[in-house]
Amino acid sequence: MLYVLPETTGDIIVLQASGTLTTADYKETFIPLFDHVNTTHPEVRLVIFFAPGFEGIEAGVIWEDTKFGLQHANDLHKLAVIGGPEWLDWASRVANHLTKGEVRHYKITQMLQAMHWINDDEDEDASTRYPFGG
Repeated sequence: MLYVLPETTGDIIVLQASGTLTTADYKETFIPLFDHVNTTHPEVRLVIFFAPGFEGIEAGVIWEDTKFGLQHANDLHKLAVIGGPEWLDWASRVANHLTKGEVRHYKITQMLQAMHWINDDEDEDASTRYPFGG
């Protein structure tokens, strides 16, 4: 299952994967949402949280993700992958070479760090982000 979390706003999409991620989840939830956000934001920030108990993905998701990656390689600003199986760490490192944006993998215990990173924009003036001297 794939759920759109309430933190989704503006150019940020936050998703939670639990159970088994299906091709239908990918095609009916993720792709339309990404395309919608991408129409108004040329670069999208994406967070995918793999909840405890995540069981895996259908083979068709790999094909859909490959097609998506080729089509949208220049449309991702940042991708934070949180939790999931150990192979996602390796996959995140490979993805860094295939997309214009930056990809990072975080442990479930690092969810706050991932959300801070996805919201951080190096081009912003620090006084705008942290008006009280943070």
